[in-house]
This record gives sequence, C-alpha cells and structure tokens, in this order.
Amino acid sequence: MSAPAARLATAPVLADLIRVDSRQTARVRDAILTLAGTAFITIAGYIIIPLPFTPVPISLATFAVLLTGAALGPLRGGMSAGIYLALGLVGVPLFANGQFGWAFASFGYIIGYIAATLLVGILARRRSDRNVWTTLGLATLGSLAIYAFGVPWLAVFLGVDLATALMLGVVPFLIGDAIKIVAMSALLPTTWRIVDRTRS
Repeated sequence: MSAPAARLATAPVLADLIRVDSRQTARVRDAILTLAGTAFITIAGYIIIPLPFTPVPISLATFAVLLTGAALGPLRGGMSAGIYLALGLVGVPLFANGQFGWAFASFGYIIGYIAATLLVGILARRRSDRNVWTTLGLATLGSLAIYAFGVPWLAVFLGVDLATALMLGVVPFLIGDAIKIVAMSALLPTTWRIVDRTRS
C-alpha cells in the first residue's frame, strides 16, 4: 500500500483528537468512550414515537448509532453497539420501551446497529465524514446496513412476506431517516472544519 493510501485508510476520527500520553491512558480513554457510546445509544433509544400501524417505533437510536460509529471509529463504535446488544440480551432493559432479550419485532435492527457502526466507522477512517456529500453517502449506507438486518428479522418474526416487511419496517421511516442523514451531513463536516481551524 502506498503512503497516501495508508494515510487515507487510517485517518483519525473525532475521538482520536482526545490526546493521551501513554498506552495505558489510551486504554482508559477508549473504554470510557466506548461506554459513553453505549450510553448515548441507550438514551437515544428511549426517545421514541410509537406508530399504530407497525410494531417498529420511530427512534433516535439510529441517529445515535451512526454518529457513534463516525465519531468513535469502527472498533470503539462497534464495541459500543455490541455492549448495548449484549446487555439487552442478558436482561438489562436498555432497548426501546424498556425491552430486553430478542423476542420482539425490532430486534433485527439492533443487530444491524453493530454492522452500521462498523461500516460508518470504517468510512470515517477514510475521511468520508469530512464533507457534505461523502457524509451523505456514509450515513445512507449506515442506515441501509441497519435495514439489511432489521427487515428480514421483522418479516420472519411477524410471518409476513418481504414486501409487507418493507412497508412496515422501512417506508414509515424514510422521511425521518432523510432528516437524520441531512443532520449528520451538516454536523460532522462542520465539526471537522472547526477542528481544522483550531489546529491552524
């Protein structure tokens, strides 16, 4: 791999800007950031709007997941989502409406959170969070990753076909997703511009 390509693949994410002076301190920083990511996803997941025609509520968790992946990078972001999933599976009521375990219609989306944080984090490490257009792509791909797990689970759990699952688990959320994606495309590049000016 050429030097420019290597730099592109390992660009810092926002969390890397928190400087530490030793490996041990770096581990503590990473642990705190990872748990903060889990807490962020949990709190956002409790902010929901139930819809009467689908068992999947409107939630801010997806926005938190995408932002966590971009800000923390694939490893810390993926671990944040993984801890969230693991705690819920063992009985901690972290999921929307205080749910836990796996036997509910929207559980597949929570599995998708891990894939989304990994994907978004990898793209952020390739500087895709630095301008509006690439951030739009980053956030869109992250949202699609969540749906890729959520919709099949919804179809199997409800015993419906894929078209019905799409109508119940995707279509009602497209406007909200568009708002979240646009918000990310404004927030992340603006943050990086502020960081670059501060460095200068």
